[in-house]
Amino acid sequence: ETIAKTVELGISALECRTQPIEECMGSPAVHHTPPPTGRGRAPLTPEQQAAEAAFAADLKNWRLSSTEDQMAAARKKFEDAGIAIQIMKVDWMNNADDDSADYCFHLAKMVGARAISCEIPLSRTKWLGAIAAKHKMMVGYHGHTDITNPEAFGKPESWETAMGYSPYNGINLDLGHFVAANNASPVPFLTKYHDRVTHIHVKDRKTNGGPVVPFGEGDVPLHDVFRLMAKVKWPFQATIEFEYPIPEGSNRMAEIAKCVGFCKACLL
Repeated sequence: ETIAKTVELGISALECRTQPIEECMGSPAVHHTPPPTGRGRAPLTPEQQAAEAAFAADLKNWRLSSTEDQMAAARKKFEDAGIAIQIMKVDWMNNADDDSADYCFHLAKMVGARAISCEIPLSRTKWLGAIAAKHKMMVGYHGHTDITNPEAFGKPESWETAMGYSPYNGINLDLGHFVAANNASPVPFLTKYHDRVTHIHVKDRKTNGGPVVPFGEGDVPLHDVFRLMAKVKWPFQATIEFEYPIPEGSNRMAEIAKCVGFCKACLL
């Protein structure tokens, strides 16, 4: 589904989560349905907790025993469709140990990615930055809008601290969240640290923590960012992250297609 919809949108490169990659590799997670959790739901029973712990152990064992042939086969499915996996997103990195993190970097290299992206507390970037240095692969840390939590990536100083821990710690700058959190253009920050940017997330938002809105209706200077990227030939990817509410009568694919068209028009 990921491949088919990417082709339908006319996009040739992705930031791709591990889940569809591992699905191509035969991950046991495909057949696992975790019990529902969250607000308003009953806590897991001891039996459910034990079952989830056993599954997590089995999944880790599967990952650490996976072969390069499996990884290469997953890459081939994407490349045969004309799609490059440029960034690999690991949304479970905060639960990883050293061995699992090593697996992530190896998998990322095998599928052709040039960087990993993740969301972990700032204090853990010292640990991951050391592993990234061992593998000589950049990690882009994704930001949101929390500029008060010292463990969050919201204000520029958070990335500056992480980058001080390791030369392989980098920036996955979400343009919309940056503008909403800092009430400032991301262009100066991108210009100053462009050599440490793994990729940017493209969305439009209002300042002062405002909502995510359709492209062109917010306060993010998307035209300025795209034209600067093209002018100075920054090599990092601009990744559309679709988040605004789908208008009545439309659908997700139609709206993402509008986003793709908007980005292309910025470069005309």
